[in-house]
Amino acid sequence: MDRPEGGQSRDPGPAEPVRAVLFDRDDTLIHNVPYLADPAGVRPVDGARELLDRLRESGIAVGVVSNQSGVARGLISPEALTRVNARVESELGPFDTWQVCPHAEQDGCGCRKPAPGLVVAAAAALGLEPGQCLMIGDIGADVRAGLGAGARAVLVPTSVTRPEEVEHARAHAAVAGSLGEAVGLHLPGFR
Repeated sequence: MDRPEGGQSRDPGPAEPVRAVLFDRDDTLIHNVPYLADPAGVRPVDGARELLDRLRESGIAVGVVSNQSGVARGLISPEALTRVNARVESELGPFDTWQVCPHAEQDGCGCRKPAPGLVVAAAAALGLEPGQCLMIGDIGADVRAGLGAGARAVLVPTSVTRPEEVEHARAHAAVAGSLGEAVGLHLPGFR
């Protein structure tokens, strides 16, 4: 039985098949460069393109859900962010949806992860329910956003992932050592 953040138990019922995989951008699909404003700094994570291509070929939708507070802080212009995301697509192929939160933490929006807004918006843009989506990211906010929306979630830790984020993901979602392993937990043909 699942326990959402509020603490009440709920029976999720039978799991719907995964029809979309949503990815965090920085340190999940591409190597993180803080406040990346130059498309030349886009460096895909090993194996990301191949995995994304396999998902696309299998009819699984792919999307990006990304906090980009550098826009609110004036460190990245909206135009620079658009150019960086276009470079991500040129390196990794087309995504079926992009959901980006340009707000700073203190803005109190409903889209900034760990809030579920980006995941809910991505599912809606794809014509799916959140329960048909898998959220993959490298920090606890990614996992919490996915779970909060009603999606499945997998943490792929990096050197910046805090131990308590790993423990939370182990208890409430899943932890994987790679993007392929993360997808394979919910789509066994991708292991």
